[in-house]
Amino acid sequence: MVIDDFMRQQLLDRRHKLKHAVQVSNHSDRLNVLLQEVDRALGKIENGSFGICESCLDTIECDRLITDPLTRFCLDHLNQKEKDDLEQDLQLAAQVQRGLLPVGSLNRYGWHLCYHYEPAGLVSGDYCDIIDAGEAGLYFAVGDVSGKGVAASMLMAHLHAMFRTLIAVGLPLENILENASRLFSESTLPNQYATLVCGRVLSDGTMEISNAGHPAPLFVRDGSVTTLEGSDLPIGMFGSGKFSVTQLHMEPGQRMLIYSDGVSEATDAGGSEYGTVRLRELVGKQVSSPAELLDACRKDLANFRCNIPKADDVTLFVLGRAISV
Repeated sequence: MVIDDFMRQQLLDRRHKLKHAVQVSNHSDRLNVLLQEVDRALGKIENGSFGICESCLDTIECDRLITDPLTRFCLDHLNQKEKDDLEQDLQLAAQVQRGLLPVGSLNRYGWHLCYHYEPAGLVSGDYCDIIDAGEAGLYFAVGDVSGKGVAASMLMAHLHAMFRTLIAVGLPLENILENASRLFSESTLPNQYATLVCGRVLSDGTMEISNAGHPAPLFVRDGSVTTLEGSDLPIGMFGSGKFSVTQLHMEPGQRMLIYSDGVSEATDAGGSEYGTVRLRELVGKQVSSPAELLDACRKDLANFRCNIPKADDVTLFVLGRAISV
């Protein structure tokens, strides 16, 4: 299995570091106990029992194994202290993730950018960022990492660091995406990837935008809604690949909505999906500012769900040209 191969390598790397630490540490007894746990986990991989709860013999949650390959019990069979420790870790992870998010609303270079970010649980696999690159313009990104829970949130943080580093280098947008896809592919499991809309806007109204497998953005002008077609493969699906970039010009008052599939695939009490048709109709009726459009979308989605628990993370991102620059 792919997960076993990945975990074997992770455990072997940790074993190598532990062996070295035992030789130079004053706490070799404690480290030797940890080394024995690593060896036991490696043995489970070899005999096919890795990832099986020692209490109920059911499968341990995959995202927990990726976070801690020494995990021995599924969530249902943790003792109270372990549950409390896990809850504390999740709260800390959520706090760290919130710290990675950009300012909620930004007016700069004649553009207004704002977003709504709503995790399905404590942590989210959605990625949202705004990067001010000065004369190079404002970069924005909205993405969705495969999977859920802590493992997805870790990959979201990974994307955040990669894009901020690549943008700082000053590469063209298509090269940023190519490098990000290669790095993401090399550092994740084969079944892990991220859909993404990434772009750059300039003070003269120019926008460069690329879509890597994400739901198509909605472009709003003069009351009409256009789907911004064109989509490449998701980030990290393959180690190499080309990404196309669309260039367009936005006039004052025109807006664009980018959203995650947690919006279009949200369901009501009867199991019906919110869908893109409803979203397009709502967006087409709004002649307001980006902030007001965002608020209208958020409220309509909440009314549709009517307190039904979220099954997926939700991100709504609106950018538009200011009417007066």
